[in-house]
Amino acid sequence: MKSLQRKLAHRRVNHLYRQRLVNTGPQQTELAVEGGSLLSFCSNDYLGLASDPRVITAWQQGANQYGVGTGASHLVSGHSEAHRALEEELATFVGAQRALLFSTGYMANQAIMTTLMGSRQDCIYEDRLNHASLIDAARLAQARVRRYRHADNRHLQQLMADRGSGQALVSTDGVFSMDGDIAPVPELLHLVQQHNAYLLIDDAHGFGVLGSGAGGTLQHYNIEANDSVILMATLGKAAGVFGAFVAGSEELIETLIQFARTYIYTTALPPALAEAVRASLRIIRQEPERRQTLHERVAQFRTGAKERGLVLMESSSPIQPLVLGASEQALQVSQALRKQGILVTAMRPPTVPDDTARLRITLCCQHSVAQVERLLDNLAAVLP
Repeated sequence: MKSLQRKLAHRRVNHLYRQRLVNTGPQQTELAVEGGSLLSFCSNDYLGLASDPRVITAWQQGANQYGVGTGASHLVSGHSEAHRALEEELATFVGAQRALLFSTGYMANQAIMTTLMGSRQDCIYEDRLNHASLIDAARLAQARVRRYRHADNRHLQQLMADRGSGQALVSTDGVFSMDGDIAPVPELLHLVQQHNAYLLIDDAHGFGVLGSGAGGTLQHYNIEANDSVILMATLGKAAGVFGAFVAGSEELIETLIQFARTYIYTTALPPALAEAVRASLRIIRQEPERRQTLHERVAQFRTGAKERGLVLMESSSPIQPLVLGASEQALQVSQALRKQGILVTAMRPPTVPDDTARLRITLCCQHSVAQVERLLDNLAAVLP
C-alpha cells in the first residue's frame, strides 16, 4: 500500500494528478458540470452529434427492437442485423471492401497488431507521437518495435532499410490526438508499398471530419483504399456515439474474425448503439454544412489567436494545442479559465512529452462565433 501512496504523492507533487469532472447533462458546448455550467472547449464531439435528437431516437428505437444487451459475442449469438448493416455502411463510407466493429479503438488496434504481427521476425514501425492504444498494441504483439521521429519519413526509410525477412507494419495516427497535425500518408504509403508492408492508420480524429465526404485522412489525400492500408477509426468522436471499426480488404476482415482475440472473446456491442451510429452516419452524409461550420470555427480561432499574439502549433484540424511547457503552468491557466466559466483541460505528461504540457483546445461545429471570441479574449487575459 505504501508503494501506491508514493506513486500518488509523486503525481500530486509534480502537478500530474488527474481528477474527474462529474457531468449532469448531455455533451454540448454549454456543459452542465457539478452544479454549474461551463463553456466547453475540450470535447471530441466535433460535429455536435452526441446529443442530437435523431441519434437519440435511433438508439431508443433500436432498444425497443433488440433490447439493451446482446448476451454473447458476435461469433456465438450476439451478431444482429443492426451490426451487419452498420458494418456494410461503414465500409461504403470509407471506401473499403469490408469493415468490422469493435467495442473500442484500443481493442481494435490490439486486434490488428497481435493478429498480423505474431513473430519476432516481424517488425512494427511507430511514429513517436502515436496514440497510447497503438503503443500498447505494439507492446502486446510478438514483433520487434522501432519508433521513428514524428512524421519523419526519411528516418522511417532508414529504419526500414534493414528490417529483415519478416512482415512489416507502419502505424500512425491519421490526425495526431495531442498535436492536431495530419500524418504524411502519401509518403508513408509509398514507403510501405516499396517494402511490401502494411500501413495502419488510426483515424480516430480524422473520420467524419476530413475529406470531401467525411471519410477521413485517406479521403483528405484522395487516396483510395487498397490491400496495403488498414484503417481503424472510432465512433465516439465525430460520430458522437461509441465503438470502433477496422476497415480493409476481405482477407483482412476475415482474418480478424477468425483470429483476433479482442473480437472473439468479448460480448458484442448493443444493437441499439449500432442503430444510433447508423443515424449519425446519415446526418454526416446529409449535412456537410456541419463540417463547413467546424472548419470556419477553426479558421476563426487561428486567426484570432494570431491577432492576440497567441502561439499555436501548426494544425488545420479541430485540435488546436497551445503549448505552455511546465505542467504547473498549464494547470494554472486551465484553472484561471475555469474561473471565467470556460473548460479547457490541461494535458500533461505522460499524455504528452515532458516539458510540453499544454491546453488542448478542441472546436465543435456548435460553437458560435461569439463563444470562440470569448475563449480568445480570456486566453489573452490569463496567459502570462
